[in-house]
Amino acid sequence: MVRSGNEDNFFTEADDKRGVFVVADGMGGHAAGEVASEMAVQIVSRHLLPLEHIRDNESGERMAQALRDANRAIYERMLAEVDKQGMGTTASCLVLSENQYLIGQVGDSRIYLLRDGALRQITKDHSYVQEQVDAGLLTPEQARYHPYSNVITRCVGANESVDVDLYRGEVLPGDVFLVASDGLTGMVDDRRLQQILLARSSPGRIVDALIAEANGRGGLDNITAIIVQIGAVTAAEAPPSE
Repeated sequence: MVRSGNEDNFFTEADDKRGVFVVADGMGGHAAGEVASEMAVQIVSRHLLPLEHIRDNESGERMAQALRDANRAIYERMLAEVDKQGMGTTASCLVLSENQYLIGQVGDSRIYLLRDGALRQITKDHSYVQEQVDAGLLTPEQARYHPYSNVITRCVGANESVDVDLYRGEVLPGDVFLVASDGLTGMVDDRRLQQILLARSSPGRIVDALIAEANGRGGLDNITAIIVQIGAVTAAEAPPSE
């Protein structure tokens, strides 16, 4: 409702073997944020699309390497082009295969899991206010309305290297995943997110409802959301032996 340009980018692709879902929220002047998020989505998705087995350590390293490669490409472009100074992007990446999920996380976009009616934030924000919450200096509610709530402490492309957080877990029938930029989660609290996600509706309608809710509360930032509903899962196969 406020910004004239959209610096978010996203990617979704799924078949009967695996699904790949990415949300990136760019930052930087002169549309540089849009460039950074687009580069991250393209590079990361290219690395992750061939993944079929995600139970082994190699898949985690592939996820981390995908984000490190995106970081290097964005960083080098930032150094080479004057109008790209200061650009970077968040990246929240979800891969689903068999009965498992694998997540790679940099920044303050988020991935949630709704299971048995309970909503849980899987990823942890790389942000100033999250560090203050961890230190016991702010409550989560105070962090939401803090003037520095949009200051992130880690992103893709701002430095020569980047640390990647990885998360793994089991997928169950009925699970619902939400991958979103902070244009949604900064405007809509977890309790309201849970209420909307519990609606028995299609993923597209739920996304529309989430975006309408964020815009109804002011829509101060670009809003991107991906909903993944799990209808059934297949038993995990052992990865091929060496």
